[in-house]
Amino acid sequence: MAKSPARGQRARDAAPRKFKKKTSPLIIEKVEYVDYKDVDLLSRFMSDRGKIRGQRINGNDVQQQREVANAIKIAREMGLLPYARRVASASRGRPSRDGGRPRNEDQNVETNEVENDEVMEDQVEEQTEATSDDGEES
Repeated sequence: MAKSPARGQRARDAAPRKFKKKTSPLIIEKVEYVDYKDVDLLSRFMSDRGKIRGQRINGNDVQQQREVANAIKIAREMGLLPYARRVASASRGRPSRDGGRPRNEDQNVETNEVENDEVMEDQVEEQTEATSDDGEES
């Protein structure tokens, strides 16, 4: 008895996907040599976070993608391109201990001084109460 084709195979054979291959920006601009100093060109092949995009997304063939990746890596070494970019976004997970307030050393010093002054005042009040109680008893 012959095996029946799997579900996925039947659908794939009946209607093969037809798609237009993306053309590379290197072909459009007729770039013969990918130079690591051409930051504008290389930044097109990177994501907003600084990662190198894949060849399917860029539309490069294997050789072009290899040249672009090597040029980006050299430009990173030279300091022309960032390894990664920070993206300002809301933090995920647990809230921070300070309640989400911005950390500024000057503010922390001021609040610590105020707290220390309050503690000192409380201690002074306790000492005066203790001495006045001692004086009344004798």
